[in-house]
Amino acid sequence: MSIPPGDRSNQPLASFDIFFYNRNMKTFHYLISGRVQGVAFRHYTVREAEKLGISGTVKNLPDGNVEVFAQGDDASMTQFEAFLHTGPRSARVDKIVKEMADEQMEFQGFDISW
Repeated sequence: MSIPPGDRSNQPLASFDIFFYNRNMKTFHYLISGRVQGVAFRHYTVREAEKLGISGTVKNLPDGNVEVFAQGDDASMTQFEAFLHTGPRSARVDKIVKEMADEQMEFQGFDISW
């Protein structure tokens, strides 16, 4: 059976395809301040990230802020950022600082860091 040019839907991804796909992913670092600890912010962040196919970590910081590293495609990251600006109902987000993270970072899934 021959596959028409350009149709690779039934073929497994080659290592080049995986490398190319990861190059389209963007990684951002967020610092979220407000009432974001003790309100299940990390739990809901993990749920939202998993729903959107985003990889990364979320962590409570000693200063009361929450730190997030997130990696995903543009569309998913836009939706994820919208969530970060509001958080769960019990949270109050006052400020988010966003910056590009090191492109060499790679995450498997989305986890809570301690």
